[in-house]
Amino acid sequence: MKTSKLTVSDILKRKHFEHIQIIAGHQGLHRTVKWVHVVEVTKISNLLKGKELILSTGVGWKENKELFISFVQQLIECDASGLCVEIGTYASSIPQEVIDLANEYQFPIILFLKEVPFVEITQDIHTYLINQHYQIISNLESYSQELNKKLLSIDHYDEILKFLHHYLGHQVIFRINGKEVELVPKYVKRSDAEQQLLDSASALHPQQKTASQSIQILGNEYAELSIVSIDKEISEFDLLILDRTATALAQHLLRDLYVEEKKRAQEHEWLKGWLEGEHTSEAIFDYLTDHEAELRPKGGLVIICRFKSSKQYLNLDITYFKLLCRTIFEQQGFSAFPVDFRNSVVFIMVNKRDIKTWKSRMKMGIKYLLESDFVNKKRIPKFLIAVGKFVENLSHMDKSYRTALETIKIQNQLGEKANSYFYEDLHIYRIISLIHKYSDLHEVVMEYLEPVIQYDQKYNGKLMETLKVYLECNGSKKETAKRLFVVRQTLYHRIQKLEKLLGDDFMNPEKRLAIEFMIKAYEYLMPNNATQYAQNDQ
Repeated sequence: MKTSKLTVSDILKRKHFEHIQIIAGHQGLHRTVKWVHVVEVTKISNLLKGKELILSTGVGWKENKELFISFVQQLIECDASGLCVEIGTYASSIPQEVIDLANEYQFPIILFLKEVPFVEITQDIHTYLINQHYQIISNLESYSQELNKKLLSIDHYDEILKFLHHYLGHQVIFRINGKEVELVPKYVKRSDAEQQLLDSASALHPQQKTASQSIQILGNEYAELSIVSIDKEISEFDLLILDRTATALAQHLLRDLYVEEKKRAQEHEWLKGWLEGEHTSEAIFDYLTDHEAELRPKGGLVIICRFKSSKQYLNLDITYFKLLCRTIFEQQGFSAFPVDFRNSVVFIMVNKRDIKTWKSRMKMGIKYLLESDFVNKKRIPKFLIAVGKFVENLSHMDKSYRTALETIKIQNQLGEKANSYFYEDLHIYRIISLIHKYSDLHEVVMEYLEPVIQYDQKYNGKLMETLKVYLECNGSKKETAKRLFVVRQTLYHRIQKLEKLLGDDFMNPEKRLAIEFMIKAYEYLMPNNATQYAQNDQ
C-alpha cells in the first residue's frame, strides 16, 4: 500500500497531451508535480510555492524575448516543475536563449501544437492529485493502526524497525545516543562498482536519498531514526511514515524506560531497606538466590564511596564507576550490590570466600580501584572510601552501614590523618567520635591541654609536639631528643615547662593515659593544627 509521486513525464501521458512537443529540458521530465497553475503574468515569484506545472498562452510576454527569459528564470528560481505553452494565438515560437536556459537547468518546456482546454487539464490533474492525497492519508492511517497494534504486543523495538523497512523498502538506520548504530536489514557488503554508484547518487541528490527524524523523550533527544533510499527519491509519504514510526518508537522506548526505572526504583528501595535492617534472613536469601543462584554467602559488609559534592557525582560516569567496582570486588570474592545516595555510592558486599581473609581481599580490591586507569587517567575527583564492620549475619547489614557512615564522619574530621579505610582500625577515634557526639569534647580537651596550647600560641613554642613525642617514646629522653632533632639540654628545659604546666605527675600511668587520649581528641577536633605532628611522625 504505497503511493507514487506524479511527474511531468506522467502528466504528458494523460488526456489533452496527445499533440505536444518537448523542446527543452528533456532531462527534467522526472520532476515532481504537486499542482497545476495557469499563469498569464510575467511577475510570478510571489505566486508559486514550488513543484507547480505552469500552463500559459504566452499573452504575458507575447513576442517580447526579454520578458520571456525573465519569466522562465523566475520559474526556475521558484522550483517550478515545467512550462507548457500553447502555440498560436500569442506565442508563435520559442527563442533559442530560452531553450538554452531551460536545458542548462533541466527545466522542461512543452509546446501544445493544438489548442487545448486548460480548465479540463487542471480539473483532471487536480482530481488525480486530490485522490492521491486522500490515498496517502488512507494509507498513513492504515499504517498507523497496524503500528499501534504492534506496540501492544512487541517486546523489542527491532520489530518496529523491520515493519518500517518492509513497508517502505528503504534501508533503516537507528541509533540510540551512546549506543552502536543498528541497521535493518543488516549491512550487506556490495561490490566496488555498486558502492561507487550509490556514492555518486548520494552526492548528486543527498537531500532526496536520505531522511532522518529525531526521537524526543521527556524533552531530550534520545535517538535518531533514518531511512536511506537506494534507487529513488524520498517522497513526502515516506517522510510522513518516518514521522509516525519515530513517534511510535518514542512511545515504546519511553514505556521500556519507565518499566526499567520502576524496577530499578523498587530494587533500590529494597536495598535501602536492607541497609536499614528491615529484611529477614529468609527474604535476603531469596533476593540473593534470584540474582545469583549459586551464591553461598559467608557474611558481608558495607562500603561507602563518597564524593565531595553532588556536582562531582553528577559529572561522573557513575554507571561505569559502579561496573568497575563490581568487577574488581567480584575478583576478590565479593558480590556487590550498589545503592545511590546523593553524592555517594553505597555497596553491599556479600562475602563468598573464607571469612578469615575478607579484610586482606578487601584491601586488595581498594588498591586495584585506586590504581585503575578510570580513577587516575580520567581525573576522577577525590573520594572517600569507608569500610564498615564485617557481619556474619546478613540481616545485620544495618550495623555495617552505620559503622561505615561513622568511618566517613571520622575521615572527614581527620582529613589526611585518617590512615585507614576500615572502621575496625580507627580504635581510639571511634571512642572520641562517640564522646564528641554526646558531650562537649572541646571542653574536656581544654581541661587537660589548655595550658600547653596557650603557651605554644603565646611563645610560638613546641611543647605540644614535645609532649606527644615524649609520651610515644614512653618517657625515653634519649629517643625523644633524637626524634625531635634537639639536644638533651633543650629537651630537659621543655620537660620542666611541661611539668610546671601539667603537674609533676603527668607521667603517672592514669594521668598519662588521659593526656594521650586528649592529644588524640585534640587532633580529631583540630586536624590542621595537628599536621606538624603527623609530619614529625613520618
